[in-house]
Amino acid sequence: MKENIFELTNEQLKEIAESLKTKIEDGLSKENQEVQCIPTFITPEPGAKVEGKALVLDLGGTNYRVATVDFAKGKTTIRPENGWKKDLSVMKKPGFTEEDLYQEQGDPILETKLDEPMPIGYCFSYPAASLPDGDATLLRWTKGVNIPSMIGKPVGAPLVNYLNNKAGKKQFTKANVINDTVASLFAGLTDSSYDAYIGLIVGTGTNMATFIDAGNIEKLNGKGISGLLPINLESGNFDPPHLTSIDEIVDASSGSFGAQRFEKAVSGMYLGEILKSVFPFDEFEEKFDAQKLTNIMGYPDIHKEKYVRVARWIYERSAKLVAASLAGLILVMKTGNPNIKRVRLIAEGSLFWSEDRKGVNYKDIVLVKLHNLLGILGYKDVRVDIDHMDNANLIGSAIAALS
Repeated sequence: MKENIFELTNEQLKEIAESLKTKIEDGLSKENQEVQCIPTFITPEPGAKVEGKALVLDLGGTNYRVATVDFAKGKTTIRPENGWKKDLSVMKKPGFTEEDLYQEQGDPILETKLDEPMPIGYCFSYPAASLPDGDATLLRWTKGVNIPSMIGKPVGAPLVNYLNNKAGKKQFTKANVINDTVASLFAGLTDSSYDAYIGLIVGTGTNMATFIDAGNIEKLNGKGISGLLPINLESGNFDPPHLTSIDEIVDASSGSFGAQRFEKAVSGMYLGEILKSVFPFDEFEEKFDAQKLTNIMGYPDIHKEKYVRVARWIYERSAKLVAASLAGLILVMKTGNPNIKRVRLIAEGSLFWSEDRKGVNYKDIVLVKLHNLLGILGYKDVRVDIDHMDNANLIGSAIAALS
């Protein structure tokens, strides 16, 4: 491939941002839209003091973590320091059941010594509809997982019941369930000096979350809800303009045709598939993710020049698409609150924080292009600070458990 079919002009990126803005507004006004905009009925405030102890679970696309988080006298203590980690890629295997998942999750929890009954903050990184009691109902599986019996059911309560039954006593009082983007969003609230906040994930999958005033969420009209609500956009399902014929091939072979089109163009789970689809007659490893893609870019001397060139095109396009999606979200946020000038963005995900040893790192591509697009869109006065916070998911989930 000589021509970079993945190149996007500023005009095309502007159109992507404006398209997402429209689809976010659709998701805020009606149910079951392309960008769902799922409200979360857990509402911590910026700078609010959180006190207490919670067990935190973090279930991602591959990995699972368990920790206790203690907020006491302005200090946050996580035990173990970065959470107890477990590879749960087994949940992607055919035939994996609900009971299997509870057992895999429960083993490390039941080995954790707890001084007293406590709530659970459950960072559940799959599309789920928040319930008024803090639980959430699973809408669908993504990231290669498929456990049909759990779809349409609460996520937290059955796990709490399983754990308490196994322990033979009431160790856990409740489970507040949030998405990983909402966990990142909540973690950002620890600095109250900003006008607005965004949680972003660009790893195995991709998604965004922010706060929207309930008065601007038309589909909630008549429900008596007011104030700022966390919104899990489920933006990975956005179908952006200006994708390529290669993206069509990846989509068709994905097993979820027509869904998660933005995620399939952006996230770590699919970037390797894009490269493989550019060279359909070449041999690649079966598991070929973003880590291997960045390895090709970082060590060009040991890889074919054509692979290095195309890998960098795919990597850069991913970052620019993320920048366009953030610009589209900020358009929505500014419509609701024109006074927004400073935005804190907590970003999570191995792809977002990946490095290009021979070029520009992913985060830097996103930041430069985002501010470039905001200027084009008429919002050059908006400054976005992108922060990395150690254990953002654990801290944000603990805030959710205790809110």
